[in-house]
Amino acid sequence: MGKLQSKISFHTTKYRAEGSVGQTGPAGASQQHSPAHTDAVTSVAALKPDLCVSGGKDKNVAVSSWRSGAALRRFIGHEREVTKVTSALDSSRVFSASRDKTVMMWELHGTAGPSQHFPGHDLVVTGLAVSPDASQLCTGSRDNTVCKWDTETGECLGRAAISRNLVTHLCWVPGEPYVIQTSEDKTTRVWDSRELQVAHTFPAKQHIQTCCDVSQDGRYCLSSSSGSAGHGAEATLWDLRQTKGRVCEYKGHFQTTTSCVFLPRGPALAPSIATSSSDSTVKVWDQDTAGRG
Repeated sequence: MGKLQSKISFHTTKYRAEGSVGQTGPAGASQQHSPAHTDAVTSVAALKPDLCVSGGKDKNVAVSSWRSGAALRRFIGHEREVTKVTSALDSSRVFSASRDKTVMMWELHGTAGPSQHFPGHDLVVTGLAVSPDASQLCTGSRDNTVCKWDTETGECLGRAAISRNLVTHLCWVPGEPYVIQTSEDKTTRVWDSRELQVAHTFPAKQHIQTCCDVSQDGRYCLSSSSGSAGHGAEATLWDLRQTKGRVCEYKGHFQTTTSCVFLPRGPALAPSIATSSSDSTVKVWDQDTAGRG
């Protein structure tokens, strides 16, 4: 991370698909191993400080080591492409969603088969958010619904439908009973998971909202937008506290911003975010100045 952290204070830094990182890095900085997947990887998430989980078009879920890059376990059970994967950090449970309309739970140290199924959506499942203690799961779909589940029993604890709410992403607010959700209807919603009701809706943007993330302190959330030819494709920082307003926008991608994430903050570093885009770049931004400082 030293190479990346040293660039965070710059105006903006581009990371291109072909491997260039602005400056030439040391040879052999990355390790390559046998691929965890045999087709395109569609989702990745942190599992533990040294592990990540990924899902792919090959219908598989894989657990890999951040340090070695080696795939440690593969879970097979979905009938179609895996669309989302997630886990509560430091939990041994992995969750995956698929175009087969189902969600499955896997045990890191259990058998190769799923330990729980969560059927109930009518279309592809496109959002997953697990509570910090991994006891509850929220799922979202292109069927316009958000559901809440008991991860121990697989019971559906609630189901809410909103017209044209084609869910694109879900994330849980750390330490709170709230879930953030982005949608193709161009809005970002805050759900109260206790009653599965919308607690707040941020003002609609001009483009589809593709992804969301929440800062570790639970004070802010990010959403990213679709776009083309330099129009749209921004990420937006929202205040989750009393003001509930837009704080900042990060503009510079030329195509849809596909994901956004808050970066871990070092003791001497300004808070930063990263965005990825269909324009084949990843950008790192100063959270407070949008890269202008």
